[in-house]
Amino acid sequence: MTTRQLRKHYLSVMVVFCLLAGAFRGNAQEQIKISHGPYLQAMTDSGVSIVWTTNKPATAWVELAPDDSSHFYQSERPKFFCAADGLKNVGTVHQVNLKNLLPNTRYRYRVYSQEVLKHEFVYVHYGNVAATAVYRKQPLTFTTHGKPEPFEFAVVDDIHERNNVLKQLLSQVDLPNTGFVVFNGDMINASMSEEQVFGGFMDTATALFASEIPMYYARGNHETRGPFASKFAAYFPGVGGHLYYMFTKGNACFIVLDGGEDKPDSDIEYSGITNMDEHRTEQAEWLANMVKTDAFKKAKYKIVICHIPPADGWHGNREITKKWVPILNKAGVHVFIAAHEHRHRIQKPSESIKFPVIVNSNNNIIKASISEKEARFRIFDTAGKLVDELIIP
Repeated sequence: MTTRQLRKHYLSVMVVFCLLAGAFRGNAQEQIKISHGPYLQAMTDSGVSIVWTTNKPATAWVELAPDDSSHFYQSERPKFFCAADGLKNVGTVHQVNLKNLLPNTRYRYRVYSQEVLKHEFVYVHYGNVAATAVYRKQPLTFTTHGKPEPFEFAVVDDIHERNNVLKQLLSQVDLPNTGFVVFNGDMINASMSEEQVFGGFMDTATALFASEIPMYYARGNHETRGPFASKFAAYFPGVGGHLYYMFTKGNACFIVLDGGEDKPDSDIEYSGITNMDEHRTEQAEWLANMVKTDAFKKAKYKIVICHIPPADGWHGNREITKKWVPILNKAGVHVFIAAHEHRHRIQKPSESIKFPVIVNSNNNIIKASISEKEARFRIFDTAGKLVDELIIP
């Protein structure tokens, strides 16, 4: 090289070095923050899971206070940590499971995360703390399930990352007076990354309601596809930690089932990564026990929620019909709420499926009201027009 070429090469290297150094310095100086959430999951009469994420690895905890006239800062509040097996978890996805709460009780809460800079032998080097605001802003709240009083809930499905449609549908709901919201699957197109989940629908849900109103999620077949699919339960834990679960509210009992994929496990689309037939068999065994419990048998209304409907259709439909419907028929289920087909229809009871099945469209919302007198399910489109109605006396 000539002297001039060497000088140009040297300057180029120095420019790249300075840019990289600036980038590393910027990352090092970035403060820890809550990047998504918090939002409520797995609400019961006596517990709830609170989930949020941070931009840096951290420990995490929730501080809980009664909903009284005291300021949140009035006294030290009890701390509940994100921990397992006696160790506080360090990561960017935080889930704190609150237990032994009082039924039908309103609580105030605040979430915290403290950055973990380094863990050397027995020494942990901590950084700054990020937390939700309680000083110039009211603390976040939630109310546990409890006494058998009238309540409302809403169901949306097959949003496929259309935030505008999600907002349109939920704008029809009186969210402060809604008991909970159900996402009945296929909220995304495929499970690719955390940012896709939050950018696709969950940031919108958190902004609208999910920090203070519980959300239940029945996994759809599109949530099972992609490299991020195995992380689903870390962000959306069901009651008891499973993707299929049961909960009660008022005089209704809800069973949420995971329909899995709609094609056989051997289908080329899954590349040998699915084991859905066994997963549905496992749920059938669990379901047979759940319908024998007092909570289910004593419930005035028995409601099942699953993304894929029972029908004589594709493999997933037939599996559900074969493995679950006989149990549900015998148990006296009142309604099965499904999705998946991107169209609206209500399947009337028959000799083989003895309960009605509401198949909700990807552009409709189900607004349900449960009372001593009746369970009413009204279906509305994005314009707020009543599409259909089902009443269970």
